[in-house]
Amino acid sequence: MQRSKQTALMFLLGATLVGGALGFSADRYLTHEKVVSQFGPRPKFYDDLGLSEQQRGTLDSIMFAQDCAIRVVMAPVRPKLDTIRGNFRKEVEQVFTKDQLTQLEARRKEHDARRQAEQAKEPKRTCSGN
Repeated sequence: MQRSKQTALMFLLGATLVGGALGFSADRYLTHEKVVSQFGPRPKFYDDLGLSEQQRGTLDSIMFAQDCAIRVVMAPVRPKLDTIRGNFRKEVEQVFTKDQLTQLEARRKEHDARRQAEQAKEPKRTCSGN
């Protein structure tokens, strides 16, 4: 009886940890979308506020440091998240017809190309310790 209680407790602890990690990453994703929808692309946001070059540089550095800190925190769970996303994508793709999958893949490629073009405009930086 004691062994089954321990097993149940360990399962609940594991589920809580995984749920917390997933909740954190979902919040990060949704918060990012909210910020982008409210303020638009970063340069436009900076222009709207009338920030000086020094202010822009400082904010960029702060945001980059935050991104690095989040990457460090997410590193241990990233493989699990990638697996979950991959499984989800496979399940979703089973719903579509071949024509719809072709259209979806074209959209994904377009999105990836747009994202790469945006990232190419950003200065290349690496997080310390990575």
